[in-house]
Amino acid sequence: MKNSALLSTLAVAAALALVAAHLAIWLHAPVEATMGLVQKIFYLHLPLAWWALLSFFLVFVGSVGVLVRKTPVWDALAGSAAELGVLFSGLALITGSLWARPIWNVWWTWDPRLTTALIMWFVYMGYLVLRTSPIPEVKRRTLCAVLGIVAFVDIPLVFFSTRLWRSIHPSVMSSSGGGMEPEMWQAMGVSLAAVGLLWLVLVVLRVRQILAQDRLDGLWAARL
Repeated sequence: MKNSALLSTLAVAAALALVAAHLAIWLHAPVEATMGLVQKIFYLHLPLAWWALLSFFLVFVGSVGVLVRKTPVWDALAGSAAELGVLFSGLALITGSLWARPIWNVWWTWDPRLTTALIMWFVYMGYLVLRTSPIPEVKRRTLCAVLGIVAFVDIPLVFFSTRLWRSIHPSVMSSSGGGMEPEMWQAMGVSLAAVGLLWLVLVVLRVRQILAQDRLDGLWAARL
């Protein structure tokens, strides 16, 4: 009961934070001089991308836990994080494309950051497909754990791609700060926190669902 109350509190906090984020984006942050209103996509695009990367880091942690501890909670953590990572990275790709069209005059370009991010999305989609494959549970969990560890190799490439190769994708964490005004940084911080709260609620909720489904499957198998 206490856990449910805490989760409900976090959900309410996430909803309020998202409202505050939109107020900060549309009312507090100034309109960017060169790109205009379309630049405000940035305040959703960046948090989605960063929390997607953190999701895939949790897949890595959960996969290591599966191989070392072999308990269902680690597999549930890896699975829920992978689902949210695919969702958030997919939305980051879509918002990035919507941003790119008026700025770069194309929906997509094979820029290093975009290319490595797309590869990452397909790899973790393959991970989710493997999780639903009709193979014995113990073997499936082991295979998923190995893939979850190997797939993490692409994450540093995505993060450092703008530094490793020539890229037209802007780097917010550059020494110049991307030329952002203080109000822009503040709006970005609020949005990052709001999306993070939403992400946390969804991770916890999905872990609980997966563990509950595992228990139900075990009871059904015992009856048979």
